[in-house]
Amino acid sequence: MGEKKDFIKGLKSEFRKIIWPDSETLKKQSVVVVVSMVLLGVMISVLDLIIKFGLNIVIG
Repeated sequence: MGEKKDFIKGLKSEFRKIIWPDSETLKKQSVVVVVSMVLLGVMISVLDLIIKFGLNIVIG
């Protein structure tokens, strides 16, 4: 039982060391992630269409 208490104490002390981002930074980083994901999705879709079109030409 002592090991569990030590683990919880260590977890709590590590949790206190976390530096949480402020609201402004969080918003900026979230926008960057969402925009990046949308752009990546569009790029993958375009490549998929190009590959399908190319295979249709090759296969007939």
